[in-house]
Amino acid sequence: MIKIKSGQSILFIGDSITDCGRRDENKPLGDGYVKLFSDFLAIREPAKRINIINKGINGNLIPDLQGRWTDDVLRHKPDWLSIKVGINDTNSFLQGASKDSPEKFGLVYDDILARTKKALPKCSILLIEPFYISIEKNSDVLKALPEYINIVRAMSEKYKTRLVRTHEIFANLLKFHKADVFCPEPVHPNLTGHLVIAEAVYQVLEGENIIG
Repeated sequence: MIKIKSGQSILFIGDSITDCGRRDENKPLGDGYVKLFSDFLAIREPAKRINIINKGINGNLIPDLQGRWTDDVLRHKPDWLSIKVGINDTNSFLQGASKDSPEKFGLVYDDILARTKKALPKCSILLIEPFYISIEKNSDVLKALPEYINIVRAMSEKYKTRLVRTHEIFANLLKFHKADVFCPEPVHPNLTGHLVIAEAVYQVLEGENIIG
């Protein structure tokens, strides 16, 4: 059983991978890993009543999360908080569309976690690492992504959070399966890819060590 107690709330925030249509045709949870996590709860722990909130927004970078942190996170006062961000920051910086370097990414991540700990000291936090579902050796994204992943790991250690090592999980699966089993392109998972994330989140909230 996961550590979340009946009557508690968990808020998921992030980019399109979290959003998954939660503001449109797939209200209110989307049709991605957040909804699948909710389905796991319904099947595995039917007696629990957990309030699940999805605040993902398509295209968001970490400064976007920072700009809506009070409205979309702190005012909800969740008992548990899950953050999944970083791949848009990586791509945007590589393409020159953003001045947000990895260093800036770390500073902003540190700010939102510090604000959370100050405002919600009893809130348990789960960080989901950014990932890129590919084994392409010449990929600039795969070359740049480890720096962002290491920042998330450093934040997890600093703030004593739970951590899903998503990129390692997919990298291990790609030793046995082609990428298109999990995604139509490396950034956005398909249903199977979202199932991978949802299962990893559930296991981490059970207290298991998810390292891929």
